[in-house]
Amino acid sequence: MENPEASSLAERAYQRLRSEILYGDLMPGERLRPADLQGKFQLGLTPIREALMRLSSENLVALDTHRGSRVSETSPAELSDLMATRRSIEGLCLTSAMKHGDAAWEAEVVSAMHLLSKTPLPRSAKDREAATLWESRHRRFHYAMVGACQEKWLLWFWNILADHSERYRKFRLLQRLPVKSKARDIEAEHHAIMQAVLARDHKLATNLMSAHLTATQQSVALGLNAQSLSSPPTKGSP
Repeated sequence: MENPEASSLAERAYQRLRSEILYGDLMPGERLRPADLQGKFQLGLTPIREALMRLSSENLVALDTHRGSRVSETSPAELSDLMATRRSIEGLCLTSAMKHGDAAWEAEVVSAMHLLSKTPLPRSAKDREAATLWESRHRRFHYAMVGACQEKWLLWFWNILADHSERYRKFRLLQRLPVKSKARDIEAEHHAIMQAVLARDHKLATNLMSAHLTATQQSVALGLNAQSLSSPPTKGSP
């Protein structure tokens, strides 16, 4: 019989590690030493190791027999593949949501947009709390728009893709690299998508969403390229 307490500790370790990878201090390529994580999270080695195994199945952690565990690396090629897939899946989810969404769904979309519009972007790479809050409300807004999708497998895949997108966007938000990119009014982009979604304009909504995701991809790619040219060694590397 499974030990409920052990299961709870493993789940806590998983959630803490996952949050750190998606929103916190753990950056791509960083070593994940179980003993260090044990001290940081005040959890035992067994739940830490179980969490690392679970996160490796989500491709958030890379396990190597000789080198140990690391946060999965990022790359422009993976980003391109990820965002192309997300554009396709998000378009399908949006179409289904606009077909099936009711008044409660519309109210959640509007509420999520309002909260996001009141949430400032982080001002510096040290402002992790602001970055986490913005990311959580940004995720809520995007999920609100697709939440009425009736195809549960599509929503499941959407959540996986959104997780990995957030990992890349966190990198861009927190690095604040001095790259030259076209100025964006992200709030205006979000508002235009919301209006098209609420109007049930399938073509406009999916086109605006695709353009929005593409612009985010381009911004993150610029940061990745700049960081690869002039960055210090990866935190936690030997």
